[in-house]
Amino acid sequence: MAGDPSGDIAGFHFLRAFKKLQPDVKIFGLGGARMKSLGQEQFADGADLAALGFWEVAKRFSFFRRLFYRVKSEIEERRPALVVMIDYPGFNLRLAEKIKGLGIPLVYYIAPQVWAWGARRIPAIGRLVDRLLVILPFEVEFFKKHGISAEYVGHYLLDDIPEQLIGAAYDADSPRIALLPGSRQQEVDRMLPVMLGAARALGDTQRFVIAGMPGSVRYGRILARFPEFSDQIVYDYTRESVAESALVISSSGTATLETALIGRPLIVIYKTAWLTFQIAQQLVEAPFVALANIVAGKRVAPEFLQGKANVENITNAARSLLGSHEARQIALDEWALVRKALGVDTQDVTTNGGASEKVAAIAASYL
Repeated sequence: MAGDPSGDIAGFHFLRAFKKLQPDVKIFGLGGARMKSLGQEQFADGADLAALGFWEVAKRFSFFRRLFYRVKSEIEERRPALVVMIDYPGFNLRLAEKIKGLGIPLVYYIAPQVWAWGARRIPAIGRLVDRLLVILPFEVEFFKKHGISAEYVGHYLLDDIPEQLIGAAYDADSPRIALLPGSRQQEVDRMLPVMLGAARALGDTQRFVIAGMPGSVRYGRILARFPEFSDQIVYDYTRESVAESALVISSSGTATLETALIGRPLIVIYKTAWLTFQIAQQLVEAPFVALANIVAGKRVAPEFLQGKANVENITNAARSLLGSHEARQIALDEWALVRKALGVDTQDVTTNGGASEKVAAIAASYL
């Protein structure tokens, strides 16, 4: 059960490893295009699942309600040998509550980020989940303090990012700046215009590359307002674009941790619906929003949220980083520590990864 693009990546690598151990397994549930390519029977288009924010989900309540009861019914009728839930806590934990009485083992891979918000969900995790598999080292101790046993398996991104890009050599003289507006239409609509406004303000001395998502995300209406950048969007080349750049401006999300693993100076922005932001301000306990900063334990990358995510602030931060060798080097050194914390062997990159195989072995043990 996965419901967003990052979950689809993690699910894809897990399923690929799992099918090597259980070649005849039948898989059904929710996921994205990558999980579907491995034969998962899906009850919804993955592109329809990735709604972000309280208001955005509320607007599609009837869709998610119908889907929820469809999945619940399928599990009750088919009685699978195992349920594996991947992140997506708003849906998955409610589903876990409904199917707990069926006696089906439940493995939760990529724990809900209850250390940032959602503390009320902690008791439910302990009560409903048979095995909790986490991808960030500090999560083991966090859950232990709440009486929940969690197993650190490593981060799935190390199974997905090409080895040669992890900790790739940094070219400070590169004229490129990578813009990562997000993987969902609502993110792109909010983040890309302000990113391109900053790109315009930075002038002709830089080259910009926009990391595009092929398929359901549309860019034409935004690029029509910034025609000088219309030929600078690339698809299926995000990590390479980051590696080739001197600076990355990214929407908050998994992309910030990808940038840290590759190792590039970073600026993080995020804009969401007003109501969603007001609710989040009351619930969020983490001091940072960028996953890279959270793992680092400090504000390595500047963060600009909501109204502060404006052209002036982004432009000033970009000029500050591009104009200071010391500031860039501090960022590179901190990202090296993040890689080390996630288990990257700086001497032998080929030994990195393995999270997907560990999860697959745990899942196979239930069968």
